[in-house]
Amino acid sequence: MAVSPPVCDFGWKAPDFTLPATDGRRLSLQDIRGPKGTLVMFICNHCPYVLAVLDRIIRDARDLAALGIGVAAICSNDAEAYPEDSFENMKRMAEERGFPFPYLHDEDQSVARAYGAACTPDFFGFDADLGLQYRGRLDASRREAGPSDLRRDLYEAMKQVAETGRGPAEQIPSMGCSIKWKAA
Repeated sequence: MAVSPPVCDFGWKAPDFTLPATDGRRLSLQDIRGPKGTLVMFICNHCPYVLAVLDRIIRDARDLAALGIGVAAICSNDAEAYPEDSFENMKRMAEERGFPFPYLHDEDQSVARAYGAACTPDFFGFDADLGLQYRGRLDASRREAGPSDLRRDLYEAMKQVAETGRGPAEQIPSMGCSIKWKAA
């Protein structure tokens, strides 16, 4: 079932974290922070919404890094119930797809809970001071990638953040699969 996150809570401060990355490092929010802003994405390996736009996520991450935006992706899904989202499979996907950003494992799901992540993909775009400025969609794609000429909502919003420190007032929420929470 498709899930959409709430609208942007402008200025909300990014919770800190330190998580293992697929490249063997442990990275904190400060390690990924960019001079013009930071994008934290909650994605996973198996979600059809993520897979439909993964090439666009990679493209936008590269383009945003060139603007001074730090980028990282986090997988918080329950890997016991969803083995495709295991840390080993995360490593494989990051290497095979050539992720230009760290792919971090939130095994205990504490970071997803701290951020209020609702779905995959879920995008949190912060300004240089780590205040939330964007909580919207990548583009108008859904379970299938839309036409290649779709407006790049995430890229345009984060470009605006890099240039002005503020995100757009109008934002359309992302949509995707729910975070796969562990049983209580």
